Amino acid sequence: MQKFVDPNLLQRLRVGPLAPHLDTYLKHIEQEGFLPSSVPMQMYAIARFSNWLHDRRLDLHQVDEASVERFLQRDPGIVHSGEAAPLRRLLAILRKIEVTRAKPPEPRNGQQRFIDEYRRYLLRERGLAETSLLNYVPFAEQFLSGRFGQADIKLPELTAADVTKFMRDRVHQLSSGRAKLLVTALRSFLRYLRHQGEISVDLAGCVPPVAVWSLSAVPKFLPAGTVQRILDHCARDTRDGKRNYAILLLLARLGLRACEIIALSLDDIDWDNGRITIRCKGGRWARLPLPADVGEAIAIYLRTGRPRCVCRHVFLRHRAPLRGFGDSITVSTIVRRALIRAGIDSARKGAHLFRHTLATDLLREGASLDEIGELLRHRSPNTTAVYAKVDLTALRTLALPWPGGVR
Repeated sequence: MQKFVDPNLLQRLRVGPLAPHLDTYLKHIEQEGFLPSSVPMQMYAIARFSNWLHDRRLDLHQVDEASVERFLQRDPGIVHSGEAAPLRRLLAILRKIEVTRAKPPEPRNGQQRFIDEYRRYLLRERGLAETSLLNYVPFAEQFLSGRFGQADIKLPELTAADVTKFMRDRVHQLSSGRAKLLVTALRSFLRYLRHQGEISVDLAGCVPPVAVWSLSAVPKFLPAGTVQRILDHCARDTRDGKRNYAILLLLARLGLRACEIIALSLDDIDWDNGRITIRCKGGRWARLPLPADVGEAIAIYLRTGRPRCVCRHVFLRHRAPLRGFGDSITVSTIVRRALIRAGIDSARKGAHLFRHTLATDLLREGASLDEIGELLRHRSPNTTAVYAKVDLTALRTLALPWPGGVR
């Protein structure tokens, strides 16, 4: 702690009712990876808040968001920058150690309560992964906000017309894949409401399907040799570069999904046997061999690039608070920036681009669809069958001569 903060400064700022809890706060932000240079500003903010509580003789057990907001608005017309974040962080810590008993305020219309209960249902009853919730919960939030706005939520008033109106308003803004996801998420939410007795009509049946035909599209992939070009242009002399290079190798060599990259834990890597355990979609697990170059890149990142912290995720943010990636967009952003750095122009720039490219390269080298499906961890052979469209060598043997054409 002495290396993290000047003890003389800490002693001067240990004032008011919050003084006994400064050490707990400092330990928390040190574990979260905040730099020592950011500590004085946070300490001054907490000291001012502590004096403010003392002057107004406010009970520390009742401190809540409203108390923090009144403090932040104490000088009309003056913005005290840098105070809001540490004080809200402090309030969360005080709740965790049960110093304050004030509960977070519920939204006036109760929307957050419904969303929180739905989120718990998806985790506990459906067994979905945290990353999968990002594909379900936002659509449920949009549906409730669009129907009720700031008014009180009265779920029994929902009708089929509300469902179709929401779909019409949203679908034209989405890609076909995202539109299908909207249908799945909305049906899931409406079935949940009926299961809970919040609605009496099966509104899930009112959600219209999206016309996306199976195997209608050709997988988007990069030309041969392009992936290696991207890897060669990846900077590996910085912490971010070492992390991003290891992520790109996992995508390129093993065809991992972005959500599987995010969920990867330090405990999932078996260094002795050269294996890696993957948390797949649908709560499944898979063990894959760890290629030598992938293992070497991960080891270099862990030794010289990964910040020290208590988080067990392999890949971390490099800015405080130190924790795993929040969602799959971060991995797709890493891919997009790598494409730009290598000067690659591609219609698709997400993490799945590497997965499709791996499958196409394997097919070109003679791998069977069954072998590709096993590597990519497909549950159904039909999912892998789409890659047959890019196997031009095999397709030529099936092509019939064109009438009147050259023989």
